[in-house]
Amino acid sequence: MTQYIYMASPMKLPEGSFGLKPVSPEQPNVFKDELDFTHLHFEDNYDRASKTRFSYSSHFSFNHQVAINHNLLPLKHLSKSNVIQEKCLDILYSYIEEELHASGVIEYFTSLNGQEDLPIGINRSVSWTDIKTPYNLVLADREFWYITL
Repeated sequence: MTQYIYMASPMKLPEGSFGLKPVSPEQPNVFKDELDFTHLHFEDNYDRASKTRFSYSSHFSFNHQVAINHNLLPLKHLSKSNVIQEKCLDILYSYIEEELHASGVIEYFTSLNGQEDLPIGINRSVSWTDIKTPYNLVLADREFWYITL
């Protein structure tokens, strides 16, 4: 099963790939190395075919949500510091920081695919000022944070 990070906000969250560093705009699919290709893809919760919004988890109170495949991000107690994880955590940290400044609040949650509605293991309210480094964003499975600015 795939681990995902989910976020929800009262405001629309940006979707798409973040962190890609191609060799040039003329060659957007060519990368110098694996680190330049490393990125996170944020997928929103809007079904374009049916033109409806769905919820990734019943635990969210906000309608605007994104999901991120978690394979490149560590889980708490399983993290091994390497440049790929560090880049992914830096991307996640920057994304959350920017969206917090826009909305003032983010719901932040991780779960295995298909287990998003199971009971939350850890539920916390966190101030962004308490998150000092990107590694502070590493969660345990089914951990849910309500992050405020």
